[in-house]
Amino acid sequence: MKSMILLTTPSARGQQCADSLQVATGEETHWAQNPQEAATRLREQTYTAAVIDQFLLETEPEEGEQMIEHLGTAFPVYINFAVTGMDRLVREVQSALHRRMREESAARRAVASQMRSAMCETLTALLLSCELALSVPGVPDAALQKIRDINNLGRELRIQLQVS
Repeated sequence: MKSMILLTTPSARGQQCADSLQVATGEETHWAQNPQEAATRLREQTYTAAVIDQFLLETEPEEGEQMIEHLGTAFPVYINFAVTGMDRLVREVQSALHRRMREESAARRAVASQMRSAMCETLTALLLSCELALSVPGVPDAALQKIRDINNLGRELRIQLQVS
């Protein structure tokens, strides 16, 4: 998935700002002049970040709210274009993109940890069940061998989970 930024501002400098962001971040940047256009773009494509002119949220609160509802996974960056220069705009967006990357990385690690924990719990139950099944008297030899095979595979899986 290619990364894209959506810039929403009625400013006459909108395209210039979008071009500067694209050069500075290396991410394709689209310009929407109003919240309705931004909401349409947000429904049609996935954006990494959405740079939103605070002026729009104050002057068009309902439309602004609808736009915000369509952000999806886009990281919102609120900017007052009336007092923000191009350099600061670029710094704010780059900072937001870095923050998003850190948050995504932390979320991935947390999910991986939760999955590993859940798998270990299930694996422990499986190994315990195998041990109990192996201790049952009168189990046919073929069944005992299959239970041992399952037990051995479970132990190998446990080692792999501990290593990663």
